[in-house]
Amino acid sequence: MAGIQEEIQTMNIYDLHSNPEELHGYSTREYKLPEFAYDLAKDNPELRPKLEPVIMKDPEYALKHAMFVKNKPWPEAEPYIMKNPQCAYYYAKDVLDQRRWPEAEPVIMKDPQVAADYAIFILKRPWPEAEPYIMKDSFHAWWYASQMLKRRWPEAEPYIMKDADSAYLYAKDVLKRRWPEAEPVILKDRGWGPEYARSFNIKQD
Repeated sequence: MAGIQEEIQTMNIYDLHSNPEELHGYSTREYKLPEFAYDLAKDNPELRPKLEPVIMKDPEYALKHAMFVKNKPWPEAEPYIMKNPQCAYYYAKDVLDQRRWPEAEPVIMKDPQVAADYAIFILKRPWPEAEPYIMKDSFHAWWYASQMLKRRWPEAEPYIMKDADSAYLYAKDVLKRRWPEAEPVILKDRGWGPEYARSFNIKQD
């Protein structure tokens, strides 16, 4: 419900109207909507002090503004950026130059994709606190096991084996052998079943 409310609040109503100039507030939209504020700020440095308080309230546009307009960290916007795990990860990666961002980690760790990438590319070490979240996403559990742990990850295997793609890659890249427990899922998959069979010299009818 909260996500729907946020989407409604940030919806650009002017894009939905055939004559947006007739709508109330059209002439001052740049000072109300992050999308317009960001576009105006790019080419008008003198207006940025007035526009940035609008931009910073949207994590995506705050990230873009820090990356492409300010070209440096933007501390005032960080409380907003860190509310979105994807934006928080890319801020740490591309704005903070792959430095750790501890304040954002409780949010980042709850998104399996960016949690795995944060551990691999930012922390450059295993991230035990995030593993309960990462392991529940089959594909990123394989990715984390193969790229970070570089070993078998038994706790994640019940999740990995639910997806033929991830299970095949886990067997090939991590176990480096057949994975009998996952074969009922892998071998019945039209794409990954034959690939798995070829990789491990399994004869299929």
